[in-house]
Amino acid sequence: MTHELRLHAATVSDASTIVLVHEPVPFEQVVAGEPATGHAVLDVSDAREVGVWEMTPGAMRDTEADEVFVVLFGAATVEFEHPIADPVILGPGSVVRLEAGMRTIWTVRQTLRKVYVSP
Repeated sequence: MTHELRLHAATVSDASTIVLVHEPVPFEQVVAGEPATGHAVLDVSDAREVGVWEMTPGAMRDTEADEVFVVLFGAATVEFEHPIADPVILGPGSVVRLEAGMRTIWTVRQTLRKVYVSP
């Protein structure tokens, strides 16, 4: 489930403590376990969206949006089915750029939370 919060100029939001409502990953995307995801949009403009996304342990397939993200906490590996690329290991502080249409498999070992920016 996605909910929207609003960032206001000259204020602080702690993305690591925002309460997210989790929903199970759709069956057709599950690779292993019983992963769930939660999502909150923090800010939207004509040029970009900023949000927080979280996934609990398990593995899922996804088709990516164009985004840059920073991992706040957790541990995971992202494998690339298309285009083929080396897997990336994610942990706190990891910064990653994904392109729209990439097909991935996310394997989360410890609940992963990221802040993303997408056009």
